[in-house]
Amino acid sequence: MPKRANTSAPAKRAAVKLSVKDKNTLAAVQGMAAAVTRSVMRNRDPEVEIPMRSLSNTHYNASKRILQMGKKTTARPLFNLSSAKSFMQTMLVAGGTKRLIEQGKSLSIRGLYYMLKHKIKPTNEVTFENQTDSDAIVEDVEVMLGCLREEMHLYADLRGGMVGDIQFVDSGDLIDCSRLGSGGYQIPSIVEPEVIRFRNTSAKFILHVEKGTVWQRFNEDKFWKKNNCLLTHGAGQPSRGVRRMLHRLHHELRLPVYCLLDNDPWGYYIYSVIKQGSMNLAFESQRMAIPDAKFLGVRSEDFKRCGLADSVIIGLTDSDRKRARQIAEYPWFVKKKDWQKEIQLMLDNGFKLEVEALISRDISYVTEEYVPERLREGRFLD
Repeated sequence: MPKRANTSAPAKRAAVKLSVKDKNTLAAVQGMAAAVTRSVMRNRDPEVEIPMRSLSNTHYNASKRILQMGKKTTARPLFNLSSAKSFMQTMLVAGGTKRLIEQGKSLSIRGLYYMLKHKIKPTNEVTFENQTDSDAIVEDVEVMLGCLREEMHLYADLRGGMVGDIQFVDSGDLIDCSRLGSGGYQIPSIVEPEVIRFRNTSAKFILHVEKGTVWQRFNEDKFWKKNNCLLTHGAGQPSRGVRRMLHRLHHELRLPVYCLLDNDPWGYYIYSVIKQGSMNLAFESQRMAIPDAKFLGVRSEDFKRCGLADSVIIGLTDSDRKRARQIAEYPWFVKKKDWQKEIQLMLDNGFKLEVEALISRDISYVTEEYVPERLREGRFLD
């Protein structure tokens, strides 16, 4: 006879012990839901107020030297054809956040998209057409609740790495970043104190390089060991996890941050984001930005100063020139003569330089001569 299907009830989930941050985030979600419920009970149209993530609602706080979000908001009512769907999506993301926290689970932002995507019966409409839609709503919910998506138990793909003499506990596992071989430690998306607790380090500073390819050169040459530092990279534009990790290392362990980036508008922008914060995350600049970070290079003067060959230069495009002029007008750069000279010299040169261009001098020139010399001279852009 065929075996009977097991019809017993599923095992009961063990109670999840919530951290203080989990409790605060959960309370924020429940508070939002309660406000919507009160509106319905009072025969008012339910809506949510979303802080505006726009240039017009972002300002530079000169005393704190960071970007901050203003107080402008926009209403998202349910009974409005233009916002009904986004209202529903906001509730779905908030509900998904509540579910993750209560179950003690984390999920990728792509995983959340699939978890919440379904058809709205009896129509053929779906809750989210694509991940871009859900990602935007996640950011809305972040600013509305006043928390990071990492506190909502959401993470993104791993981007960025670290190596050096530092030990810490990551989700209960002791990590020694001086013993992880050529690959180093992959910086996760969620690096909050509840997940990562620093133990010991002998490092005196952090050298953050733009790309993993350059990071590999420094790691292979054991730059971090010879110079007693931590070596990080952000695979281009650093992810939130990388920026948050740098912020924690800088503020909690008092480690200076020096940036080695391409000599082009993109490299300048990356430095700007690390130093002052970004518009999208202006509401969290206090936990992301590092106003004391220094720009070590590559500098516009380095083509002549380092005796580089013409073969390494990359001509500026019209888009590059336009972007450079925009960056020169950033409030935190506009009054700094050294930065104005730097950007103008790049424009006058008519070309840009990648960090890898220094390899044309010698394979290890950047690790054995260029950066050590810059560090000794202390000639940084601030």
